[in-house]
Amino acid sequence: MAEHVLKRIDWMLVFFILPIVLGGLFTMKSFSSFEGADNFFNKQIIWVLFSFAIFFAFSFLDFRFLKRTDILIYLFLFFSGMLLILFILGHVSHGAQSWFSLGGFSFQPADMMKLVLVLILAKYFSRRHVEIKDVKHIFISALYALIPFILILLQPDFGSAMIIFLIWFGMTLVSGISKMHLFLVFLSGVLAFGLLWIFAFAPYQKDRILNFINPMQNIHSSGYNTIQSTIAVGSGQIMGKGLGFGTQSRLKFLPEYQTDFVFSAFAEEWGFVGSFLVFILFILVIWRILQFASLGATNFEMLFGMGLAIFFMSHILINIGMNIGILPVTGITLPFMSYGGSHLLTEFAGLGILMSMRRYSRSAHRDDIKNEFFGI
Repeated sequence: MAEHVLKRIDWMLVFFILPIVLGGLFTMKSFSSFEGADNFFNKQIIWVLFSFAIFFAFSFLDFRFLKRTDILIYLFLFFSGMLLILFILGHVSHGAQSWFSLGGFSFQPADMMKLVLVLILAKYFSRRHVEIKDVKHIFISALYALIPFILILLQPDFGSAMIIFLIWFGMTLVSGISKMHLFLVFLSGVLAFGLLWIFAFAPYQKDRILNFINPMQNIHSSGYNTIQSTIAVGSGQIMGKGLGFGTQSRLKFLPEYQTDFVFSAFAEEWGFVGSFLVFILFILVIWRILQFASLGATNFEMLFGMGLAIFFMSHILINIGMNIGILPVTGITLPFMSYGGSHLLTEFAGLGILMSMRRYSRSAHRDDIKNEFFGI
């Protein structure tokens, strides 16, 4: 029985993830001389162990109940409610009211909302696959993303709001819409960005985007983080400075080395070789997720797997992009490496659900397929 249960786990996926997790832990531990740095390392070990426990626990459960529309709507409303409550009870950190803080424990509802959005869009598009060319489904599905997008943007958390948009945009692209509809989606995105720039973006958010074009224009203020992170990455050169010898982080020029800029801190110590290996490991993780998606029993499993891959790719590309100075600084964490429990729990929960779906990936029952297209 135990052997049968363990076969549900894709150990190759675990093998690819583990070095990334250890890379983040080594980076935090190397700065143990910093005030509070040991606290980051010790807490992260607890979060990693708990997240792996969630991963294995979810892998053993049967998550086909998530195909039920009522369950997904309840989850969507629950986390939307939590995003609303943040405006009353949320903890303010770095100018954003994005966290619930209970003593030493903090939780960011936006992270779990990203996973819920993947699930609800997978359900919506799977039921309407045969009529996906109807343009109305693009805009109806956008309503599911618009609610959390606005609530998160108002915190303000520009980075997480962009991930919400990219999940919707990416899952819309893979749902089978026509080229004309692709153009309409792109045009809608451009229009939305223009409206956000005029009416929603705060001055500091505009500064971050302008720094994407010319980060040298204000190196002492809004462009400081970009400059310091690129210096850290470049100073690592080929082989790196060695564990614990990253001067940009050790001398505290690099801000938020344990969260937003953990990749820069890692690159300074491990160099191009270490950074390249981490990037390859991320590619292999995405490859495994897409493999599972291609073997999905029904369109729901396939779309969930692709949505989960989009979720990870968005985080990885945006975080590394802002660390090397080609994208604006948005406060996005790097999966498996950045400090924090909310994003780790969400990432491993999503992978656990994907593992659970493996048990029936090759033998879809006819009733399942019928309900996928016509049922609830």
